[in-house]
Amino acid sequence: MCGIVGYVGPRALPEVLVGGLRRLEYRGYDSAGIAVVDNGELRWAKKAGKLANLAEELEAHPLPYGTAGIGHTRWATHGGPTDVNAHPHTGIGREGNGNGRVALIHNGIIENYAELAAELAADGLHPISQTDTEVVALLLGREVSRGFSLAEAMRKVCRRLQGAYTLVALDADEPNRVVAARRNSPLVVGVGTGENFVASDVAAFIEYTREAIELGQDQMVEITADEVIVTDYDGNPAPTRAYHVDWDLTAAEKDGYDWFMRKEIFEQPGAVAATLLDRLNEQGRIKLDESTISPGDLREINKVIIIACGTANYAGLVAKYAIEHWTRISCEVELASEFRYRDPIVDSRTLVVAISQSGETMDTLMAIRHAREQGARVLAICNTNGSTIPRESDAVIYTHAGPEIGVASTKGFLTQVVACYLLGLYLAQERGTLFGDEIANVLEDLRATPDAIAKVLNDLGAVMKLASDLVDVPSVLFLGRHAGYPVALEGALKLKELAYIHAEGFAAGELKHGPIALIEQDLPVFVVVPPKGRDQLHDKVISNVQEIRARGARTIVLAEEGDTEVIGYADTLITLPKVSTLLQPLVATVPLQVFACELATLKGHDVDQPRNLAKSVTVE
Repeated sequence: MCGIVGYVGPRALPEVLVGGLRRLEYRGYDSAGIAVVDNGELRWAKKAGKLANLAEELEAHPLPYGTAGIGHTRWATHGGPTDVNAHPHTGIGREGNGNGRVALIHNGIIENYAELAAELAADGLHPISQTDTEVVALLLGREVSRGFSLAEAMRKVCRRLQGAYTLVALDADEPNRVVAARRNSPLVVGVGTGENFVASDVAAFIEYTREAIELGQDQMVEITADEVIVTDYDGNPAPTRAYHVDWDLTAAEKDGYDWFMRKEIFEQPGAVAATLLDRLNEQGRIKLDESTISPGDLREINKVIIIACGTANYAGLVAKYAIEHWTRISCEVELASEFRYRDPIVDSRTLVVAISQSGETMDTLMAIRHAREQGARVLAICNTNGSTIPRESDAVIYTHAGPEIGVASTKGFLTQVVACYLLGLYLAQERGTLFGDEIANVLEDLRATPDAIAKVLNDLGAVMKLASDLVDVPSVLFLGRHAGYPVALEGALKLKELAYIHAEGFAAGELKHGPIALIEQDLPVFVVVPPKGRDQLHDKVISNVQEIRARGARTIVLAEEGDTEVIGYADTLITLPKVSTLLQPLVATVPLQVFACELATLKGHDVDQPRNLAKSVTVE
């Protein structure tokens, strides 16, 4: 959730740190700060609100270039979004009798901070702020005061902490070093020439280097300008994996669009094509990116459980239709936040599929750990190479969406759906429930979807006009059936996230079981009509459209081109390219994304950083 960057090298530290934080703004935050070491002195600046407030502070009171520095954007958990609660924390304490050498930033939650705070109070050390972070800063300052190096002090403190955290620290007495540690929270090292970085996301340092090192659980790293040392919490050398980031800074820039989200919507044809690329081995069979699950084990699987949050959960709902249809395996879709608290029935014959764009979603991470404890196999669908969830899974399918900066997911969702289709076909292949030519036919249809998505994006006139017409409506409903039902849920979520209005998605068949009571004069209702190949469902949804229109609703119908039966019942018709029923979400979702983006823009909202939201939720 929070953004973290640390740097040691010859560049101007305030510029590097603020620039890195700016590229992490998409993660969501409500205060920001930086600290640098200069000539053996610790200097810092921090302000509540957006980075612009910090930039103004730095313009009024510039910090020196420095030799090592850290920066942070905070999402308030313990203590409100105030200047005092903003990071970094310096370990000085309320009475000023702490050690002012140390500056610390933190992502996550320290669960035993109250116990540790009581111990510090007995030593006369009391936090100034309301944060759990300052307790750690005081602990760290106490240890360096006792003669321990910053790295030794960090290891001692980390062995005492409970919870999820990334910690990054400076010591004015070690002016050319940054020390960082992680548990259940993202941290990556950027390796440069004569300079090195740590960050919560490679976007923070992508302007300077594309070479990275992933850190494992309970590992600590020390960086200087010329050295990277990774150890465990006992000081033993720890294994690492280096990797190359396959996108550059231009991929994270707006490229002429008013919003990152709008840019990412229009990147979807390419993102879907990239996710489908190189998916067959030399024998023409579907392959996973990484897997330690044998074909024999897959044939023993008798249940699939998909766990995810938010938009990723709706991708899982689409997957359920495909997996059950192609493999005849029972498939359940669970909210990751609820999964481990309901005593789920999971064993060695269960395949748990974790979907997470960032690979750091804390609810999903804790759910897969619970599943593994019960003996289940875990497969991750993720967009971020080297993140925690893929590393802790038995198999991985990477989506190749590139960086998604907008908080409201667009290309992340479509590529997750594509990855779910690939998983369903892979399972069908390994279990023999589909013939090779059947799988080849679906793959051929999938490879045609980027052009179909591009066709939708080239004909948005009706959607843009609709946003203008409905800019002041207080409520919108969405209906769908079969694979169109998750599309309805996703359409409603996008409006909630961006336009801040009431929006709900329903299974169209449930309309008469209660939601029809919401229908009133001029209420906008989006209806996703299945392709005519599913005649029974198609006709039933047309009946739903008639029902709500007869009660005064404004019907906005998404239907495939050539479907003349819907014309008489649609106040607004949005035509979709012809695709199969299971693949329809890849084209039907796109107009709903554009509608939400345009409506929010017309209402004057910040589309890329909606209020109260963060891109990656790294606390439970």
